[in-house]
Amino acid sequence: MSLQTNQDLDPSRLRRAFGIFPSGVVAVAAEVDGRLLGLAASSFTSVSLEPPLVSFSVANTSKTWPDLRRTAHLGVTILADHHGEVCRQLAGPVDERFDGIAVSATDDGAVTLDEGLARFDCTIYDEVEAGDHLIVLLRLHAVEHPETGSPLIFHRSGFGRLAESA
Repeated sequence: MSLQTNQDLDPSRLRRAFGIFPSGVVAVAAEVDGRLLGLAASSFTSVSLEPPLVSFSVANTSKTWPDLRRTAHLGVTILADHHGEVCRQLAGPVDERFDGIAVSATDDGAVTLDEGLARFDCTIYDEVEAGDHLIVLLRLHAVEHPETGSPLIFHRSGFGRLAESA
């Protein structure tokens, strides 16, 4: 295989190439000024154990992030394999993102989905400009996770699930 330069770096080709790598999906949510705000992100990753940090990326063009980042605490929920429609809903119209979804909120405003695989209470640790996205580093303050369940997988612009192990 020979690697070519420039010609393969247009945004649509890059999006397809990046989509080859499967990832999990999280909901990032909070109660801001009395309303639920949130978004779905497939760029979630663990960063550090000491201090406990995770990250996700959000597009600079996000209309949700400027409001969401104003809250004291954010909730992050790792979505389960049955959350495909929920994920689509979280990417839809802002006022309908939480319709029919069971959530819990902390006193500090962090919102998590009740049926998530893991739920984190976080604060913003840092934000790093990175091209057309912002990398958001979050410090964890609490975590809750059941011992069962499988994650929602985002791959090639679609949702899937892990294969059952033998």
